[in-house]
Amino acid sequence: MNILVLNGSPRKNGNVAVNLRKQVELYSAKKSCGENNVVWEDVCDLQFDFCKGCMACRSKKNCVLKKDDAHRIAEEINNCDVIFIGTPVYWGNMNGKLKSLFDRLVGTLMAESRYGIPLPLLKGKKAVIVTSCTTPFPFNYICGQSSGAYRALKEILKSSGFKIIKKIHISNTKKK
Repeated sequence: MNILVLNGSPRKNGNVAVNLRKQVELYSAKKSCGENNVVWEDVCDLQFDFCKGCMACRSKKNCVLKKDDAHRIAEEINNCDVIFIGTPVYWGNMNGKLKSLFDRLVGTLMAESRYGIPLPLLKGKKAVIVTSCTTPFPFNYICGQSSGAYRALKEILKSSGFKIIKKIHISNTKKK
């Protein structure tokens, strides 16, 4: 089984990274049907240009910008069976670099019908989402912090055909 981990946190040993490692370990132990290949990517260390909004990726099924780390991640997503995505919550959304990466991956994740309706390209793949925020429970939900980041990732993953099998929201991280 091929597992891809996208750690959207700039803190390589922070709450998001620690929980991603734990979730991958739990999933791997549960699904021990052979050897698992785990690819870990710290998104904040990746080098890629921002999406230019040219929309060429929609027909070409890949970004037309010069080759960079976003192209490599696109290949990893195509090769994975399960993706684990973690992000700290910034103003009720995912980390900006993670969002920029997903902007570049549109052509890999989805196509569109001639009527402009999104068509998922990655049906059958699974996803786990981990979010972390400083807002205490239940205010992380009431104020839309954790739910906002989750909603954004869910939109991307569902539009791409992923089935979300687990979500973890870590709150009140100032005290952890």
